[in-house]
Amino acid sequence: VSADRSGQRRRPSDSPEMRALVLATVLLAQAASIAAEDVRLKDVPAVADALADARVGLKADDTAPATGDAKATAAKASGENFQFQADVNKLMDIIINSLYSKKEVFLRELISNASDALDKIRFMSLTEEGVLGEGEQAKLEMKIVADKDAKTLSIIDRGVGMTREDLIQHLGTVAQSGTSSFIEAFSEGADVNLIGQFGVGFYSVYLVADTVTVTSKSNDDEKQWIWESSADSTFSIYEDPEGATLGRGTQITLHLKEDCLEFLEEERLRDLVKHYSEFINFPIYLYTTKEVEEEVLADDGDDEEADEEDEDEDEEDEDEDDAEVEDEEDEDDAPKTKKVKRTVSDWELVNDAKALWTRNPADIEEEEYQAFYKTLSKDHQGALTYTHFNAEGEVEFKSILYVPTDAPPDLYQDYYKKVKNIKLYVRRVMITDEFDELLPRYLAFVKGVVDSDSLPLNVSREMLQQNKVLKVIGKKMTRKVLAMIKSMADAEKRDDDEEEEEEEGEEEEGVEKGEDESKKYAKFWAAFGKYIKMGLMEDSSNRTRLAKLLRYATSKTEREISLEEYVSNMKEDQKNIYYISGESRDQLLKSPAVEKLLARDIEVILMTEAIDEYTVQHLTEFEGKRLINAAREGLKLDEDEKEKKLLDVYKEQYAPLLGFIRSTLGGRVDKVSISKHLVSSPVLVTTADYGWTAQMEKVMKAQAFADNSKYEFMKAKRNFEINPRHPLIVELNKKVEADSEDAQATDMLTSLYMASVLQAGYQLSPEDVTDFVGRVTNVVTTGLGVDPDAELAPEPEIPEEEEEEEEEEEVEEEEMDEGAAPKDEV
Repeated sequence: VSADRSGQRRRPSDSPEMRALVLATVLLAQAASIAAEDVRLKDVPAVADALADARVGLKADDTAPATGDAKATAAKASGENFQFQADVNKLMDIIINSLYSKKEVFLRELISNASDALDKIRFMSLTEEGVLGEGEQAKLEMKIVADKDAKTLSIIDRGVGMTREDLIQHLGTVAQSGTSSFIEAFSEGADVNLIGQFGVGFYSVYLVADTVTVTSKSNDDEKQWIWESSADSTFSIYEDPEGATLGRGTQITLHLKEDCLEFLEEERLRDLVKHYSEFINFPIYLYTTKEVEEEVLADDGDDEEADEEDEDEDEEDEDEDDAEVEDEEDEDDAPKTKKVKRTVSDWELVNDAKALWTRNPADIEEEEYQAFYKTLSKDHQGALTYTHFNAEGEVEFKSILYVPTDAPPDLYQDYYKKVKNIKLYVRRVMITDEFDELLPRYLAFVKGVVDSDSLPLNVSREMLQQNKVLKVIGKKMTRKVLAMIKSMADAEKRDDDEEEEEEEGEEEEGVEKGEDESKKYAKFWAAFGKYIKMGLMEDSSNRTRLAKLLRYATSKTEREISLEEYVSNMKEDQKNIYYISGESRDQLLKSPAVEKLLARDIEVILMTEAIDEYTVQHLTEFEGKRLINAAREGLKLDEDEKEKKLLDVYKEQYAPLLGFIRSTLGGRVDKVSISKHLVSSPVLVTTADYGWTAQMEKVMKAQAFADNSKYEFMKAKRNFEINPRHPLIVELNKKVEADSEDAQATDMLTSLYMASVLQAGYQLSPEDVTDFVGRVTNVVTTGLGVDPDAELAPEPEIPEEEEEEEEEEEVEEEEMDEGAAPKDEV
């Protein structure tokens, strides 16, 4: 019940909306009734009756009539079920051309299938004796043979094989996974580490082949069968006329397309096996051919040619010793031989590396980890450190991660480029190395493997389907890498403590160390320190962990120390962490901005890399201590009452000079004050609390595509500070008190300001540069006692005879260079 505009209460059926709904219902009922009569659907209930049973949802607590549900259930029960139909040709085309991004993955899929077949027969042999057979047949291996003449590629395994029914069921039915069926045949607790999941990997062969022939022999069938198809809607199966030549196993022969003959090259096949299937459990052999040189007996014709060659050699070697000639005669009596090239074929083991991550870390030696790293990364140097762990929980995976000893030459050329340092494996089969989500960019230098049996892969096994899973894996991997790096840093700290104890006389005798652990983190920081600083900006969740990895030189030591060590060295009354940024340590130590800090024996962190300016913007404090830039205004130091009163006295005493500076410099500076930084220097230019420092401004201007006009608002205002105890300032104050319009005082002040701007690290404007150069020139001129209006000195006169002699000498030198005789000799 609702109220209309007149305030009268009316029923829902009286509303215009309800009347329209009832009218529409009646019209639909009539239309449905007419349509039912036209098509004579006597058994189908009229739509009007169905609508009559329906109701309009006016209340949330209304219940549906039981008669409507009963009729719907009855209608559904009387319905007919159908199966989806598919165009086999189109389905095959989708599987072949849409699932995989690279043609080369066909070899990965076939090797994976062969590995599953070998795993199946090995698993069956645990409970059934005699399944493997004897001799060559008992060897669990796979072989690859390329025939360039026939343009075929064959992959042979000694796996479980297939019967005629298996060929029809597994190869003739798309998406029928024989591996899945095999696993289902055993209990859930069976430890069967098989690869196949979807039953479509086999059809990737049609990426490179027009026709595929599968020859297979199973222990369950006495006959050997051949399955053949050309990727159309048909396939044929017939008994192998040559009999059971395989003994047991499967041979897949690909008749390659003309544009895919590259897969017949030995080097190409070798690279693909090493890339995708290097860590398969079973040996993979590649049939290779090569030419070797052999010495064989020469025939008569060859003897004559050899004699002629000997005569020629004798003519050339007439000056040799008689003894050597006799030796040659003795050699001539020996049978004549020649070197010939012969083609030799043999089986080459391609996957000699083992999946180290599948083993227990306690059973693996240091040498094995280093050898595995060299195999994985193709780096001739060993890894600096590594971590091996098994992650359990929402997603289970195993991983080995390494930190290289040195940074690659191109590491810092492009921070955002894609790298392929982390390889993702599923059951020891390499899926991809192009996942950017596994580790953040600032850890892109880390190399290693990740293997999981439960990753949600898509059908092509080339990408993960759920971003949530990637985030979980990436989070765990990131924590493990940071913990690995932190352990190196902790080892450095322990070694430093031990060195201090030894210096105090607590030396340990008879203890030998291998590699100096303290040097490991120093090497790491020199190679990858900038990446850690980038992580401090990008990864807010791990910022505290990353801050503990930072290392900086200070005013007290050239050795780079951590912020933790800095805090532990702080004085009891020191409340903040002080730092200054610039281009070099020597420059920063000479900066007037740190004079007061150094005078009070306060340690100052010296940041000499351009990236430090970005880093400190995201690291405002550490362990409750604020980071203070010594080059900014208002240096925050504890002051007693005496210092505060002294500051008030200086302000009153130097009021004329402070006012003179403000009027002279004008808009060049924002504030003019008595300095809290200076001890021995006369003046200082500092940066305001907000905006770029001098170093940051320099960095931004150096950007290749920087548009400085857009960042004018970020340029900090400059403050000018004076040292009230410096003699120069004392005399300048007296001069201004005597005459506030003194031009010489203006020149002195302007020169001091420009010099302090350069000393602070700022760049002068083009107008100021010209002005500053003129002032320096005037100072030198005055110092030498030269009249500023003096004219230029005249040019010296050169006698003409000397010029003619010089020209003649030049002509003679040219003739000598050309090989001609000098004139006097002619």
